[in-house]
Amino acid sequence: MGMMKWTYAGVAALLLATAAGWWIAAGDGEGVADPAARAPATAAGVLPVDSARARTIGITLGAARPASEAPLAELPATIAPPPNARVAVAANLPGMVQRTFVAMGDRVVRGQPLAVIASRDVLALGADLARANARLGVSQASAERLSRLSREGVIAGARADEAQALAAQARADVAESSRILRLVGGHGGSGTYTLTAPISGRVTRADIATGNPVDGMTAPFVIDADGQYEVTAQVPERLIGTIRPGMTVRLGDLVGTVTAVGSAIDSATRSATLRATLPPGAGVIAGRAASVTVMGPAPAGAVMVPAAAVTMIDGGPAVFVAARGGYAVRKVQTGGGSAQDVLVMRGLQPGENVVIRGTSALKALFQSR
Repeated sequence: MGMMKWTYAGVAALLLATAAGWWIAAGDGEGVADPAARAPATAAGVLPVDSARARTIGITLGAARPASEAPLAELPATIAPPPNARVAVAANLPGMVQRTFVAMGDRVVRGQPLAVIASRDVLALGADLARANARLGVSQASAERLSRLSREGVIAGARADEAQALAAQARADVAESSRILRLVGGHGGSGTYTLTAPISGRVTRADIATGNPVDGMTAPFVIDADGQYEVTAQVPERLIGTIRPGMTVRLGDLVGTVTAVGSAIDSATRSATLRATLPPGAGVIAGRAASVTVMGPAPAGAVMVPAAAVTMIDGGPAVFVAARGGYAVRKVQTGGGSAQDVLVMRGLQPGENVVIRGTSALKALFQSR
């Protein structure tokens, strides 16, 4: 019996010792636990990136801005100069092209020389002006002499009046010959005249070459007014009434304004004609086919973000939003935009900070997890 008590006491002591050892071992385990287990908690769905690493990969944040416009439709269109914005520069007198100064596509300013034409007609005009000046000199001298004699009573006043009339006629002949030469840009002494740009703009036709004749009936140059272009597009029947004058149209980074939307529907195309103004820019050439985007009021809550903020993840657009401990991947619904900005219809709130630089590096980190 005494032996059994001793055995039970030993077993109890052994159990106590084992329990104590386990408690000590557990305490030591806390000291060597994974440091990540004690790191500040990162919200679920957030890619952990500390501030030092963010600086290393060049992350920059920007706030989502409230959007006022959203794309309504993308329409095929044709670029054309508006009425009275295209000017043909005619060669008023026949002759031979002596020199050209511009080529098709060049920009010109009003009054800039385009070409010099040698013309016999200008020589004739110059000769007429020279004869008229000669007659004017003689008639003025005669009128002054006869006026003096009339005042002295030597001759009748009628002769002096007749001389004054002849002098006035000579002055009119000189003025008319000078006006004609000025109109054609003529130089009577050289027998040439200069074609000049009547408006500022771009040369869209230059059917002229040195040594070639001009007949005085055609226009070797055509200039489209700078800064004045018009877009003509067809609005589908379903959008008639939705697209209205005053709305914005975009062609790349260029922004124009809808000026008119036809009320009559073409029976063949079931569409109406839209007209809009468009400023000059790269690729804006009269006659060119293009595609324009008509903008309407943006839905409530829509925002604009820089285009560099949007990336494709799992087959859809997404942005990285600043979050505690890193950056959250946020799936968004986009609605078009430009080379600089993208419209986000859903998924972001105005004022939220998104990554606008370093997006590619974050995407690579996210996909490598």
